[in-house]
Amino acid sequence: QVQLVESGGGLVQAGGSLRLSCAASGRAFITYTMGWFRQAPGKEREFVACIRWSDTYYADSVKGRFTISRDNAKNTIYLQMNTLKPEDTAVYYCAAEPYYSTQPGNYDYWGQGTQVTVSS
Repeated sequence: QVQLVESGGGLVQAGGSLRLSCAASGRAFITYTMGWFRQAPGKEREFVACIRWSDTYYADSVKGRFTISRDNAKNTIYLQMNTLKPEDTAVYYCAAEPYYSTQPGNYDYWGQGTQVTVSS
């Protein structure tokens, strides 16, 4: 069982930066693929980035602007978001799954989400 709690969302102007955190409980944290997803109003939940051990993968829309990382000692993952755009506005979710996937349906555990709003 894994419990996830996100933090770090907020309101930022276009071009600005935010860092999201996701604190995980559970001894198996290190073995899970950890992912970030986002969902804008009226849209489906979409993949943003994931990390498994030190391997990372990004959606094309955020590549070069966002960086996912993990601190296994703190059972925490991060999403550093730079050069934010209004289209990045969404609720951002942290999720965990035991394999390596970009599909939200394959993730077993989800946080409650944190709102990110980018003003133009």
